[in-house]
Amino acid sequence: MKSILAVLAVAAVANAHFTMQYIWNNGVDEGQNNYIRVPPNNNPVTDVTSTDITCNVGGTSGSSVSTASISAGATITFEWHQHAQRTGEDAISGGHKGPVQVYIAKAPSTAASFDGQGAVWTKIYSSGLIDPASQQWATDVVNANSGKHSVTIPASLPAGEYLLRAEIIALHVASSYPGAQFYIGCAQVNISGGGSASPPKISLPGSYQGSDPGITVNIYNNLQSYTAPGGAVWSG
Repeated sequence: MKSILAVLAVAAVANAHFTMQYIWNNGVDEGQNNYIRVPPNNNPVTDVTSTDITCNVGGTSGSSVSTASISAGATITFEWHQHAQRTGEDAISGGHKGPVQVYIAKAPSTAASFDGQGAVWTKIYSSGLIDPASQQWATDVVNANSGKHSVTIPASLPAGEYLLRAEIIALHVASSYPGAQFYIGCAQVNISGGGSASPPKISLPGSYQGSDPGITVNIYNNLQSYTAPGGAVWSG
C-alpha cells in the first residue's frame, strides 16, 4: 500500500514545481523577483555536485540583479509559488514534503559579482519533519502561510554584501538518488550594522552528498526523525 501511495503522490505532483519569487524586509514586500537571481524555469535541481545547487540554474552570476539594503537583525521573509502569480492555490504542491533551510554567504566584494563557490555558506535556519505522528513537514507550514517562511539575520554578522540562499527540498521521490528535488532561491543583500562574528562555513556544492540520509530517504515508511543535509544551524 505504501508503494502505491508513493506512486500516486509522484503522479499528482510531477509538474507542480515552484520558485522563490518575493522577499520581504521587516514586513515590507520588495516586489516580485526583485533582488533575486531568477532561474530560467521552475524545475528543481537534482544533482548535488552541480554548481546549480549553489543558487539554481544560471545562478552563479547576479550582474543584472539589484542588491537590497537590509540591517543586521532584520527579519527576511521568502515567498514561493508554483506559478508567477499569487493565485490562492497552494504555494507548494501538497505532495512536495520536505525541509526548509536558509544559508548566507559574504561576498568578497559585491553580491552581484559573487558566484558563491567555496566554503562560504553558513546555515542560519532549518526546519524539517515537525510532527512524526501527523507527518507534518516544514513545507506544510510554508503552504499554510501562503508560501512564506522567515529568518532573522544574525545581528553579529559583519556589515557587507551577501547572498541569501533559501532552499526547499522535496522528498516525494527521494528513495533513491538522484530523486530529491532542490528548489533554490538566492537574493542579494547589503547588510548594514552588525558585528564581527566569523561563523562556520560549508561549500555548496561540496557539503551535500547523494548518500546523505536527508537527501536519499523514503518518507512513506512512517519516518520518525529526519536530519537535513548541511550540518547544524548557526544562531549567531
